[in-house]
Amino acid sequence: MNNVLDDIYRVALSDLYYLKRNVWVLLATSLVTPLLYLVAFGYGLGKGVTMEGVDYIAFVIPGVIALTTLSSSFTTISNKLMVQKRFYESFDEMMLCPVSKTGIIFGKAVLGMAKGMMCGTILLILGLFMSDDLHVTVGLILCMVLSCVVFSLLGVAAGMLVKDLPHMNLFNSFVILPMTFLCGTMFSLNALPDVAKWVIEILPLTHTSECIRAAALDWSFPWISLAVLLVYGAAFYLLSLYALRQSN
Repeated sequence: MNNVLDDIYRVALSDLYYLKRNVWVLLATSLVTPLLYLVAFGYGLGKGVTMEGVDYIAFVIPGVIALTTLSSSFTTISNKLMVQKRFYESFDEMMLCPVSKTGIIFGKAVLGMAKGMMCGTILLILGLFMSDDLHVTVGLILCMVLSCVVFSLLGVAAGMLVKDLPHMNLFNSFVILPMTFLCGTMFSLNALPDVAKWVIEILPLTHTSECIRAAALDWSFPWISLAVLLVYGAAFYLLSLYALRQSN
């Protein structure tokens, strides 16, 4: 166990230095879009509207936090890892080091986890000033951490499997972007037809939104969604492990 943690630290160290050097740029670029969502949907379209018994702004803030943990964690890891692997070949050099595959996977995921938590925490603090219905609890923080872990592992898998930038853009357009808007982040899934609702409930961001929203608004916690997220995290880890073994 100590060896794995040491491997994770060694792999993550250079990425954390990268985050330290570029923290303000990375945060600014990651927060512009979710802040626009809050203003446009929360104050613009949602003024005076209620959703599932709460003001729409209180409903949408946890959804925006959820989608931010997705976009910040996934995009940071997938793009950086793909560039390292396909263009600079620095990832191949790291593979020659005596580091465990688990250490590489989680070490590379640390950057996405850190950035996702930083962006999510900033939005949560802003949300507390925008709505009195939000509650900061240990459960909420743990749900945010789990979301960042899951989507960082997805970013690692995508970064190692996707061949080039056009294919990464294709994945973003047909998988990540639809999840951003459809997975209960901006509206209740109860408004959708049963078939569409069933399809969307398969996606991981749906369960992230439900967990974060329930924890933030003090609703009954969806333990099934938490279990689904844990399964997705394990699946993305195994997918990353498979991609890593294929690259040897």
